[in-house]
Amino acid sequence: MSIDRAVMAFAGTFILVSLALAHLHSPYWLWFTAFVGANLFQAAFTGFCPLAIILKKMGLTPGCAFA
Repeated sequence: MSIDRAVMAFAGTFILVSLALAHLHSPYWLWFTAFVGANLFQAAFTGFCPLAIILKKMGLTPGCAFA
């Protein structure tokens, strides 16, 4: 799995989990959803993604976005 796909999988998982927590527990979990979305948005323009750096150090192969 490339870093690009792993980042998308992590982001999608965190968004779905935070939406479930917002529905079941507290609407304040939507702030976490907004944080993940904002991080994805800024990574699209700057190329900086902390998760991508961690995954690269773990040995995953970079894709097109985080080469």
